[in-house]
Amino acid sequence: MNKFFTNLKKYSRTFYWIFAFLGTAVLLFLIMPGEQKFQYEYQKGFPWNHENLVAPFDFAILKSTGEMEQEKAELLGTVIPYFTFDTTLARTKVQQLQADWYLMADSSRHDATLTELELELRNIYTAGILLRSADSYKELSGKAELKKRTGNLVAKTRIENVYAEKSAYNALHNKINELIRKHPQQAKFLSGLQPEKYIVSNLEYDGATTQKEREEITRNISPTQGMVQTGERIILQGEIVNSEKFQILESLKASYESERGKGINRYMVSFGKGILIIVLMVLLFTFLFFYRFDILNQFRKLSFLLLFLVTMVSLTLLINSFPNLHIYLVPFVIFPIAVRTFFDSRTAIFTLIIATILTGFYAPNSYEFVLLQVTAGVVAVFSLNKMHRRGHLIMAAIWVLLTYSVVYIALELIYEGSLLYIDYKTMRWFALSSMLILLVYPLVYVFEKIFGFVSDVTLIELSDTNQPLLRKLAEEAPGTFQHSMQIANLAEEVILKIGGNPFLVRAGALYHDIGKVARPEFFIENQAMGINPHDRLNYLKSAEIIIDHVKNGVKMAHKHKLPESLVEFIATHHGTTKAQYFYLKHQEENPNEKIDAQPFIYPGPLPHTKEAATVMIIDGIEAASRSLKEKTMENLKELIETMIDKKIRDKQLDQSDLTFRDITIIKKTLLDKLINIYHVRIAYPKEKEVPEQRKN
Repeated sequence: MNKFFTNLKKYSRTFYWIFAFLGTAVLLFLIMPGEQKFQYEYQKGFPWNHENLVAPFDFAILKSTGEMEQEKAELLGTVIPYFTFDTTLARTKVQQLQADWYLMADSSRHDATLTELELELRNIYTAGILLRSADSYKELSGKAELKKRTGNLVAKTRIENVYAEKSAYNALHNKINELIRKHPQQAKFLSGLQPEKYIVSNLEYDGATTQKEREEITRNISPTQGMVQTGERIILQGEIVNSEKFQILESLKASYESERGKGINRYMVSFGKGILIIVLMVLLFTFLFFYRFDILNQFRKLSFLLLFLVTMVSLTLLINSFPNLHIYLVPFVIFPIAVRTFFDSRTAIFTLIIATILTGFYAPNSYEFVLLQVTAGVVAVFSLNKMHRRGHLIMAAIWVLLTYSVVYIALELIYEGSLLYIDYKTMRWFALSSMLILLVYPLVYVFEKIFGFVSDVTLIELSDTNQPLLRKLAEEAPGTFQHSMQIANLAEEVILKIGGNPFLVRAGALYHDIGKVARPEFFIENQAMGINPHDRLNYLKSAEIIIDHVKNGVKMAHKHKLPESLVEFIATHHGTTKAQYFYLKHQEENPNEKIDAQPFIYPGPLPHTKEAATVMIIDGIEAASRSLKEKTMENLKELIETMIDKKIRDKQLDQSDLTFRDITIIKKTLLDKLINIYHVRIAYPKEKEVPEQRKN
């Protein structure tokens, strides 16, 4: 049984790889469409690269989108808008006019003047009154008539015969002035009338009825224009796919896909889809095995990569299934940006290619989709080399939008040969997709919490010296805090030269000695002059206290929920070296005993990253350089060479990925920086006195 569990543990990583591979492949298989796909690939403006094509069956030629839109626009242009016509207002306003006339004339007599006014008012209402001028109604733009609807009765009228409230007021006002000139004896009564009281619109736009007629007239538009008979030649090999041929091919493709359920072996289609998915998954795992084995080796990293891949493919195919949404709405470049944020550019670009091939195979215009997404994704990765400022992401979104636009217009020029025929409406989907790139910030935060990743933004936040843990270090161990700041500055400078993450190395350096907060007075940089608590302890106990700062630091880091990438700096900055001073002193004190070195050795582990190894190197050198009595260039150079070579001999750097070239750069950079820090001056040679030549 023990042997079984031993073997199980030994091969657990292989089992996990198999499970992750098969799980991802199954998910992709279930997500991706299982229908038969049209076997020919073609692009407008390019030669037909397949054999001569004849119609395998009868099919109708579909109208292009432009033709459908043009025909629809022409038909909609014939639709006359409806306006509801209120016939009760005329009677109400005439009665109001009569009441005002009788009141002012102090009589109930209905004379000829009033009759003329009533007739004018009725004529105005019969013609119809709009709330405002006809020119201001977008529904009447380009129209010569409108339809007045009274209940179920509809009558056409010319727009020029219809009044607006203002023109109706002017007409009634002019009639009153005419009657004043005609009947001056009644001027008093006529002048007292207020035309605006009797004018109100009785025509209101009937959007529901108008829209119903628009829908009815467009419903009968035929989507086809002619037929292609079985055996009829469609296109020859090498022939350019022009607009006419392209539309026929699109029609054949649509007919083929509508008939694809008939007479095909669905099992064979599914088998082919499964083979395609497996091949692409093998490529992805092979890339990770050779170039990013650390991702394969860590459950959370591989899980994130595969789940994110499946999510992006499924989201894209889902959006594509909605007829009113375009596949370019999906912010596909979020995928490589997020992968770049947590891993590296090479991994981001390779996984982007895998994702676009998987999606593009079933996307409309496959070549165009793959080309657009790969170019935009590569630009996004390169333009977002850093993401520690909001402006970086905004600039990346702008670059992505420009890339989409330029590549799309270039393709359309190849297809159509003119700027006039480019479908500029597609550009709005690119704009929306580029705006959605801003979702990367909240997504990165979510991924950090779920998968335990650390982004540059988080590292910058943790490097703020006002963070509670660093504030505590500054207050309780000020010497250690200053030492950590110095290490951070030196390490950042080195990493910028040898390559690596400067934000990670700075944060790691600031926190690497945080464990000294537990007993700060036992470390020389925090001790007052002449007071050393180690004087009261034996060397074994002193070594234990010194070594414990690593263990205490790890505990404090976990308590304050620091990322594991920073915990590595705390745990590894002494590696498995000895507390050399106390070990040698203990040997001197016990010359006749065989000393067990284990209590004087730091627990490790050794650093695995370039950044952690750099902090280990600089930590010892910076501390030792302070103790040099005479800080000359020669002394500093000898110190750096000796300490780094000792680290190499003690195999403290074996598990890191530092190279000999990196070591050389580290030595030179540290020497230059320490010379500047300690203001070391070059010793100038003394000028030799030249004796005067004797005169002969």
